[in-house]
Amino acid sequence: MDNSSRYAKLTEFGKKLLSKPSLNDGLVLISQTARDLLDADRCSIYIYDENKNELWTTFADGINRIRIKADEGLAGYTLKEKKPIISNDPYNDVRFLKEIDHKTGYVTRSIATCPVFSSSRKIIGVLQLLNKKGGFTTDDSKFMIFFSHYISSYLELASMFADENE
Repeated sequence: MDNSSRYAKLTEFGKKLLSKPSLNDGLVLISQTARDLLDADRCSIYIYDENKNELWTTFADGINRIRIKADEGLAGYTLKEKKPIISNDPYNDVRFLKEIDHKTGYVTRSIATCPVFSSSRKIIGVLQLLNKKGGFTTDDSKFMIFFSHYISSYLELASMFADENE
């Protein structure tokens, strides 16, 4: 998908996100849009719990909630480095958590992650996309940065809501 098509679809996404009546509906929309815009098979949205020093998914395609230590996996590495990561050969990447694939039966062939920052520039989560045909590119990474800025206030709200209900 070319950049002009991506940004046109992003504008439509923004209108839909503003009209969503529930937080969960918004998270589903974020995931679907990220997958569509980047031709990925799956999307996970991790929230960073600083008190527990862990990342957990508010929404992960195809599986229940995932909880990992904040320094584990590519999502944890993204949190630590505060920058996007691409791994198009994750089974040969020491940062990759193979255990999650083993538990779910899913096979990850490529992975792209991007930090999500709050309005005060604290990292609040990680956006993770899986299995793009042909692998992820640096252009995808750049777009993920833009997309994560676009959704950050929504995820900041999700993080506050989760804190109240944990």
